[in-house]
Amino acid sequence: MKTLLKWLSIIIGIVVAGIAAAVIILPQFVDVEKYKPVIEQKVTEATGRSFTLGDEIDLSVFPWLGVKLTDLHFGSGEGFKQKDMVSVKNFEVRLKVMPLLSRKIEVKTFVLDTPTIYLEKLKSGDANWHGIGKKEVQGEKSREKSAKKDALPIQALLVGNFSIINGKLVYTDQGSHISKEISDLNLNLSNISFENPIGISFNAKLDGRPVSLEGTAGPVGKNPGKGTIPLDFVLKALGELDVKVAGSLIDPAVKPSFDLEFNIAPFSPRKLCAAVNMEFPVTTGDQEALGTISLKSRVKGSPGSVELSGGLLGIDDSKLKFSAAARNFTRPDLKFALDLDHMDLDRYLPPIKSEDSSTGQKETASSGKKKIDYDPLRKLILDGKIKAGKLKIRGASLEDVVVHILAKNGIITIDPLDLNLYQGKIASKLELNVQKKQPAAKIAIDAEGIEAGPLLKDVLDKELIEGKLKADVGVSVRGDSAAVIKQTLAGKGELLFTDGAVIGIDLANMVRNIKSKLGMGEKLEKKPRTDFAELKIPFMVKNGTVNTGGSSLKSPLIRVLVTGKTDLVKELLDFRVEPKFVATLKGQGDTDQRSGLMVPVVITGTFTSPKIRPDLKGLIKGDLKNVEGLLKGVDTKAVEKIKIDAVEKDVKKKLENVLPGLLK
Repeated sequence: MKTLLKWLSIIIGIVVAGIAAAVIILPQFVDVEKYKPVIEQKVTEATGRSFTLGDEIDLSVFPWLGVKLTDLHFGSGEGFKQKDMVSVKNFEVRLKVMPLLSRKIEVKTFVLDTPTIYLEKLKSGDANWHGIGKKEVQGEKSREKSAKKDALPIQALLVGNFSIINGKLVYTDQGSHISKEISDLNLNLSNISFENPIGISFNAKLDGRPVSLEGTAGPVGKNPGKGTIPLDFVLKALGELDVKVAGSLIDPAVKPSFDLEFNIAPFSPRKLCAAVNMEFPVTTGDQEALGTISLKSRVKGSPGSVELSGGLLGIDDSKLKFSAAARNFTRPDLKFALDLDHMDLDRYLPPIKSEDSSTGQKETASSGKKKIDYDPLRKLILDGKIKAGKLKIRGASLEDVVVHILAKNGIITIDPLDLNLYQGKIASKLELNVQKKQPAAKIAIDAEGIEAGPLLKDVLDKELIEGKLKADVGVSVRGDSAAVIKQTLAGKGELLFTDGAVIGIDLANMVRNIKSKLGMGEKLEKKPRTDFAELKIPFMVKNGTVNTGGSSLKSPLIRVLVTGKTDLVKELLDFRVEPKFVATLKGQGDTDQRSGLMVPVVITGTFTSPKIRPDLKGLIKGDLKNVEGLLKGVDTKAVEKIKIDAVEKDVKKKLENVLPGLLK
């Protein structure tokens, strides 16, 4: 028995030695180049593209199974500028033979030397990467899918050198005239195995600008695609962008998810766009805005959800803290919180363009034809909170802004919407209902202590009224265009101004102005104004028309009643102001008592160009019982001869001579 085993061992040894010798010696005597035409033909038939190999082919079998090819060319197809889609100067790969028997892969070398790829798209939309290979047969596709579910067919992996040297990628789109080039591409992966972190070193030039990636990935574990894969790398691009990413991929082949931290160092978006020869996509009021951006956040996600936490976004000198979560992307369920320290939004908003009325009418007409799809809002589930320390928007300065937005089943509510501005505060809420075809909205505003003068000056650049404003407004609207919204506006409210003034008219001095026209006084040089202790404006809104029948102004000198309306659709003003002097004008250059004297004022014009003027016609036609003071200083001898009952006719005649046509 021992003798038999001995001879069997000898025979097996001889066979193994013979096989080993054959494997080593065989490549020396086999002319592999004669198989080159066969290889080229098979690849061409399989892909439908031309394929050629260089004359130098190096084949080894033992102890390393390896092949070295040179001058590879893979065609683009007919009709394309570049003949080759892919070309490679040298390709070499060497694997150890014996570990393959135990499903272990040991790669000594994998090198692509000077690979060049041209991706070209024609004006017709055809691209040179379209139509490569044969169409899949359904049965083959099913077998491929089932094979993917099987376990990984290898137990171990070890790669000594994996390199891509001096690569080049060119993309050209003739239709959009876009051309991009990645050159000097070098990739080196080190320490490749299942058990150790894989080193990554990548650098290239994008349109001549440097791009690099340095870091590690892994270990991937004995079951690649399962478990946690750590990541840690730094991306630098175009001399502007510096991004650090650290975290992990979890079960990427089974139930993929990720947990990563991003840290983008401050960079200039404007310089980044310039580096890739791209026009800056945002038009801002300040050309220096968006000069610096930085970002830091932790991101966790899976195919069904994503969550951001600990976020910090820097925009120029502003800082925004944020967190957000989203799930169920088919029916979005969103939650977010934003906390902004300060920002001048006017720097980032596009400048307001002045357009003529015809252009505006065309836009309104065309916009009315477009139907807005509210289905995404009906599906939306939202819970958002916004805080801001200081904001400036369209000239208005806001502070301590607090907003809470909720959305569900087509009803969107903003409650509260609170803010402080111009020494006062606003508490408001809004509800938008898009459950039906035509949206409907309700708005409630409660304001108190707002300095109206500085507010109007900053927002409208006009001086119309001064004083502290208190407001209580509740309105509703329907529709989704400006014209319809104005027409359907309805509701009521009250505006109360205290300790202020109406700018542009001085009711107390209108008497003196009239006397000046008659040669009885001096003209005013200061900008006219009417001071008041209280100005109350109650109003009703229906079908876009605002009516007020009981507005009143009170001061120690005058009482004023205001009646009229505002047409929001046509943006017209039509008000009549009737003041009544109830005390002396002392302190304003007049020591006489004035009582019962009515000086009507008419306010007309548009929102952008209001006109305020005294209604002298109404003055003459009104009840002038106390006109003696008006004629004080006029030809006293003549006054003595005129009876009191004839004074009114005399004043009318003098006014008609001064202001011809006004009283017609």
